[in-house]
Amino acid sequence: MNDPLNSPYPVPWEWINATHAKVSSAFGTGLRYYRSPSLISTSGEYAAYSRIELKVQPQFSHCRVSSVMFVENLKTGELQTVAAASPLAESGFYASDEADMSGTIAIIVPVSWNQTGSRVLAREFEGLFNSSDMSDYGVIWDRNDNYTYTVAPARSLYTHAVLLGWSQVCPGHVLFRAGNLGDRSWPLCAVDTAGQTVAVSEDKPMVFGSRSSTDWIESQTRF
Repeated sequence: MNDPLNSPYPVPWEWINATHAKVSSAFGTGLRYYRSPSLISTSGEYAAYSRIELKVQPQFSHCRVSSVMFVENLKTGELQTVAAASPLAESGFYASDEADMSGTIAIIVPVSWNQTGSRVLAREFEGLFNSSDMSDYGVIWDRNDNYTYTVAPARSLYTHAVLLGWSQVCPGHVLFRAGNLGDRSWPLCAVDTAGQTVAVSEDKPMVFGSRSSTDWIESQTRF
């Protein structure tokens, strides 16, 4: 399984499984890091990429995956840190060292810039190991305001949501497919930065920017 929600922007699920098997059998516990490919803005001035941290425990269901996204100014090298305000990401950010966040998954992956390169859209996948409790959030970082928005469809409409990209029908909105496990069809909906959800019967996702490569980079140390 490449992605638990079959997303067009997959999280590194195979790496998580393989790394757990390797580290737990050899050392029991450990920390490992993975970096996503860079997503270059349409202007060529900025690059967005993620760092994934896997905290390995002997039992797979007790592992923890957390992440952060960086936006780099390619001319100056200045880095901006982008973090989601979704439930598990926010809980992990404010958690003390004693807090038990084992079994949680919070992975951010850059998806698209807008056409002007002033905003970047990322997929925030959150869930629990060995559970069907999982869903996507949209994370938008606005370069002009230096502000991060975290959005998702109105929760009453679904149990699971999959981020698809920017909406064509509703400019500036994030397009999701949302539904319940077992449903044959999952309707499309567009969500703005205030969280307002609009049903869209016909829409197609738009994505902008170019990837530096398709390869993720593994490191045993923080980078």
